[in-house]
Amino acid sequence: MGGSKNISDNKSISLYWKCQLLGWGTVSLYWAYTVYTRDHYGVFFTFLNYVLDIVVGVLLTHLYRYFAKKLNWNALNLGSLAIRVIPSVILLSVAYMELVDLKWHLYWVFVENKDYTLWYSLSYWNPVFITGLRLMAIWILAYHLYHYHQNKLETAKQNAELLVIAKQAQLDNLSKQLNPHFLFNSLNSIKSLIIENTTMARRAVDLLSDILRTSLYEKDVPFITIKEELELVKDYVDLEKIRFEERLNMSIEMDSELENYLILPLSIQLLVENGIKHGIDKRINGGTIQLTIKKTTETIEIIVQNPGKIAGNNAEAGIGIKNLTKRLQLHYDGGASFELQNIDNDLVRATLIIPIRKK
Repeated sequence: MGGSKNISDNKSISLYWKCQLLGWGTVSLYWAYTVYTRDHYGVFFTFLNYVLDIVVGVLLTHLYRYFAKKLNWNALNLGSLAIRVIPSVILLSVAYMELVDLKWHLYWVFVENKDYTLWYSLSYWNPVFITGLRLMAIWILAYHLYHYHQNKLETAKQNAELLVIAKQAQLDNLSKQLNPHFLFNSLNSIKSLIIENTTMARRAVDLLSDILRTSLYEKDVPFITIKEELELVKDYVDLEKIRFEERLNMSIEMDSELENYLILPLSIQLLVENGIKHGIDKRINGGTIQLTIKKTTETIEIIVQNPGKIAGNNAEAGIGIKNLTKRLQLHYDGGASFELQNIDNDLVRATLIIPIRKK
């Protein structure tokens, strides 16, 4: 990731300097031609004037770019940006006029019989100021329009990636629910219950139906309430208990006030399923899935613990976990975290920390 970022930064810097030199070089070339043909300056002084004009333009605009990036002006809305841009244009125009003044002082070192009459005339400096105003306004407008366009493209790219990842997670969850092994075990459990306990068999069919319906027909929403997520989790665990019987238990610890806080769909369900699949299922005596949900000042902390042990360095290699991690990054822009770790010798803890969002 680090290498990719450096390459991208180098490309954007290269493009910036190409535009700077090409833009100011073209504008200054026009002025150099005017000076050479109208004022009959020699080749040396025309070239010197050309180079200094490029330096003045690049210096002022690069200074603006430095502060705009440092203060993150490209992230501001239009109103906030305008409040900063308008005085900046005026300030840069004054600076442009002063640098032109300095440029001509350096130039007049080589001129004999100097005539300072025009030097102090408003008819001379007004056009210089207006020229600076026009140039700085055009440059700043082009600069922010470019970054506005880049931000729009980046947002569109992230939204598209988010949609793909969300769909991928949804399909991944659906495939797990519909895989032959899951259905085979569930249907076999239901089949045996039909003879032994018809009431429980009907309950199992209802649970399976609810899980499949949720996976297939739930609206495409980025967030759901913790209450809605826990309803799915309880259905899933109840259905698995038909197969595991007394080997599977679950405890939930959560304040009721947290029910209306928002989380990613299928996030807790994925952690519980992971605990059953890699923990409970591999133990003869089974165990208990412990789910704890608590609120801190700015975050919701979700902890799922199950008996077992993470094998080697494959702690987070599962497709579901990878998708969850990616969804967290895209939805919360780095504000969420996920960790899977061994606790003691025979306990695995999955910790999901997300920023607070309330319905």
